Amino acid sequence: MIIERVRLQQLKVAYKAPFETSFGRSEEKDFILVSVYGDGAIGYGESVAMSHPVYNEETSGTVWYMLENFLIPKLFASDVTEPEDVSRLFAPIRRNYMAKAAIEEAVWDLHCKQQGISLASRLGGVKQTIDVGVSIGIEATVEQVLQNVERFLAEGYKKIKVKIKPGFDIQVIEAIRKRFGSDVPLMADANSAYTLEQADLLKELDSYGLMMIEQPLAHDDIIDHAKLQKQLKTPICLDESIHSAEDARKAIELGSCKIINIKLGRVGGHAESKKIHDVCERHGIPVWCGGMLEMGVGRAHNIALTSLSNFTIPGDTSASSRYWEQDIVEPSVAFIAPGMLAVPAGDGIGYEVNERNVRNYVVREAEWTSR
Repeated sequence: MIIERVRLQQLKVAYKAPFETSFGRSEEKDFILVSVYGDGAIGYGESVAMSHPVYNEETSGTVWYMLENFLIPKLFASDVTEPEDVSRLFAPIRRNYMAKAAIEEAVWDLHCKQQGISLASRLGGVKQTIDVGVSIGIEATVEQVLQNVERFLAEGYKKIKVKIKPGFDIQVIEAIRKRFGSDVPLMADANSAYTLEQADLLKELDSYGLMMIEQPLAHDDIIDHAKLQKQLKTPICLDESIHSAEDARKAIELGSCKIINIKLGRVGGHAESKKIHDVCERHGIPVWCGGMLEMGVGRAHNIALTSLSNFTIPGDTSASSRYWEQDIVEPSVAFIAPGMLAVPAGDGIGYEVNERNVRNYVVREAEWTSR
């Protein structure tokens, strides 16, 4: 595999509307776009780290630092034959999963373009289309959430995920069920906002027929989640607690969850995502692909990953128009039918990066060349 040059670009892009979770409120996306060049092709990856270390310990600043000082030099100093080599190459470096994933994704895309194959097929994908859901943030009032649910149901989304936090939980779920009925595929995402002492409150959610409650307890916990799952009828889905296939295995054996959300950035890229997928499939644990408010490059990687067989629950990879006035890929990520995206069959991620649009958002950039 030929890798000649790496370019980093930091972009800042305003959301169409602010997005709020239990972590706080965000009005713009600050992220790193990674471009890896070789043999006339360009592979792209997108960091999902936030501007502040609230989801995990990484930020756009730490991602840039790790890429510049450790990951890019390590990539240039080694022979990479297959994209799986990158994950093994970076293994001695602790954590920094989002930095690793950003450049690992780009190498996967580059490899597939050099080979003239789609990323989905190289990963072992079996689907030509995927069903997608939508994530709805915390709003000032329950009525605003209901208006969003109504709009997204009309657009055909196959799953509604609602962010909750203490003081904004039971009432919003109850209101959704009252207005839209029990047939709407509905889940709650707590983003680690609760403790085991609030188990009685969380048990109230059992009466609303939710698909799951995602990461109700601490971001690094699998012990208390196992205790909570024994008390709940609603399946627990783990997100922030899972960084590797080993984490998934341990959580499954402990009974900490019945579903796992796989996010490329959280686990370090495609190679580890595939391993987690396979562990879950062997144990009968369904998975789905979580979103981190990605732009088009990140969405394209999510689509390819979701083409694997055990992604049986609609993920968060919504259409570009959900968050962006103008995406950085062409064509923009759009439905081919209500709530359904096509898995691209073209080389690599199957989308072209619009460099002119990228330029509109760049705040800094740098390049490194292999020696």
